[in-house]
Amino acid sequence: MNGMEDQLVDWFKSQARLDPTRFPIGIGDDMAQINLPSGGSVLVTTDMLLSGVHFDLSRHSLDQVGYKAMACSLSDCAAMASRPVAAVVAVGLPAGSDPDQLKLLHRGILKAAQTYDFPLVGGDMTVWRQEDLLAICVAMISIPGPYGVIRRSGAVVGDMICVTGRLGGSIHGRHMEFVPRVNEAIKLAGMVRIHAMMDLSDGLASDLPRLCKESKVGAVVNATALPISDQARLSADPIASALCDGEDFELLFTISQTDAAALARSWDDPLPITCIGQITAGSDIKIILPSGTIRDLDLRGYDHFERK
Repeated sequence: MNGMEDQLVDWFKSQARLDPTRFPIGIGDDMAQINLPSGGSVLVTTDMLLSGVHFDLSRHSLDQVGYKAMACSLSDCAAMASRPVAAVVAVGLPAGSDPDQLKLLHRGILKAAQTYDFPLVGGDMTVWRQEDLLAICVAMISIPGPYGVIRRSGAVVGDMICVTGRLGGSIHGRHMEFVPRVNEAIKLAGMVRIHAMMDLSDGLASDLPRLCKESKVGAVVNATALPISDQARLSADPIASALCDGEDFELLFTISQTDAAALARSWDDPLPITCIGQITAGSDIKIILPSGTIRDLDLRGYDHFERK
C-alpha cells in the first residue's frame, strides 16, 4: 500500500494542468523539465532538510549540513543523468545564530557545488524564534546530459534491475557525507541504454515501487543479491536494513539483459554495480528470500508522514 507521501504526490499530479509541450516532465519524477522559448530545456528540483529529521545539530557540524543539503539535490541530477548548472539556497537559522555559523553552513554548501563545478547564485535567510531549529532548502537547476534525460517511466519487462554502491546503514554517518552519483550516471548513460532510473533516497523498498508504478510494470528482487553495506550487516536484519533504511543516495536503474552483460564486462569504475532482480509484467513487487520463498515485498522505506 502506498504511504501518505505517495498518495499526496498522486493527488498533486491529479490537480496539475501542465502543457507537455512546455513541461515534458512534471510532478512525480526526480526533477521537472521546462522547455525554454529560445530552445533547449532546463531541469529543476528542490529539497528541504530539517534539524531532527535529516541531521542532528548536537552531532553534525554546520558545514556537514550544508554539504548534505546540496548533495541531496545533486543526487536528483544524477537520477536523470543531467548536469548541474546553478543553485539557490534558503535557510531558516536557529534563534541566536551569528554570522560565523552561517559562514560554516555556506562552506559546506560550496564544497558540494565546487566539486561538481557549478555556482551558488543566490538565496534567502531568516531566523527562527526558537533555538535548535534549522531548515535548509536547495533549489537546483540542471541541463540534460549528453545522452538525454532519463526518467523513471521507461522500464521494460525483462529488464535487469541494478543499483550502484552498497545499501543500508546510512544512519551510521554515510547519510551526511555521501557522494552524489552525477558523474557515474552520465558515464553509465554513455555505455548502455538506461530505460529507467532514479536515486535511492527513501530506501529500495519504497523507491523501487515508485519506479515500477511510473513504468507500469512489476519487479522481483533477489534478497541474496542485495549489496548490503558493512554498517547494515551490523543490524539485527541486514536485508531489511538494505531495503528500508533510506538515504543511500545510490542509483537504481533498469537495462536490458544484453546491456547488463555488456556492463558487467566493461564497467571499470571503482563504484560497484549489482544486478538485484528483474522487471516483470503486472504490478506486483516480489522478493525472493534466502530460503527460496517468494513473497510480496511488503516492507517500506522512509515516509515523511509516518509517525515513529
